[in-house]
Amino acid sequence: MSSDNVAICIRDLNKCFEIYNTPRDRLKQFILPPMQRMVQIAPKQYFREYWALRNISFEIKKGETVGIIGRNGSGKSTLLQIICGTLAATSGSINTHGRIAALLELGSGFNPEFTGRENVYMNAAILGLNKEEIDNRYDDIAAFADIGDFIERPVKTYSSGMLVRLAFAVAIHVEPDILIVDEALSVGDIYFQAKCSKMIRSIIDTGATVLFVSHDTSAVKSLCSRAVLLDAGQNKFMGNVNTAVEKYYSALVENKCQNNEDSNQVHADNETLV
Repeated sequence: MSSDNVAICIRDLNKCFEIYNTPRDRLKQFILPPMQRMVQIAPKQYFREYWALRNISFEIKKGETVGIIGRNGSGKSTLLQIICGTLAATSGSINTHGRIAALLELGSGFNPEFTGRENVYMNAAILGLNKEEIDNRYDDIAAFADIGDFIERPVKTYSSGMLVRLAFAVAIHVEPDILIVDEALSVGDIYFQAKCSKMIRSIIDTGATVLFVSHDTSAVKSLCSRAVLLDAGQNKFMGNVNTAVEKYYSALVENKCQNNEDSNQVHADNETLV
């Protein structure tokens, strides 16, 4: 595939989190291993490793809409955060081409002391717009959020629903080359969800690249032509969306059957002991 036609390229991506039992262990890890190396003692590790992603590799073409599916804890959100640049990978490479707008933890970057208007300008600037561009789009953002006079009040006075409406409105009006959506279509009331879905479809129609994460497989099938199936941090499949969804459901059934077998075995062992 020509690099000119690639929006996202991921090669051998790995992410390991360090899990500490106590804050004291974190301090030990910071201080003791360097000292142990100085006296030529094999350094001790004071944390447990949790590999959220292992050897993830794939490419997404410009203008393509790709779904990412998998059970909770499979690594979907970790992968999206690395693509957005809010989380560093342990190893591997990732290259993106174009402006990225992410609908992840909506409203997490807002300053609660600023008004909605001030947060619109700040957040849009972070996403790469200059003041003139924000001025030209402000009315559309305010209209889409539809929170009335609250847009002139501090964000700390907003309900959670109002906050995500404003954050969503900002993100989708920056005209991104790459749009990343993580369960964002589940926010707000039914009317707002319909507006969000329609807006995302219009972004897709403009030729933007979209990464779409959702447990709603019908929405994934409706929006995407290909899908990535993650399981335990590994890429189990990438290809036709219908095939990916079938494999996803098969994995869920297999896991449920395994859990039932384990539960039955524990019950049988307990009866034997009695």
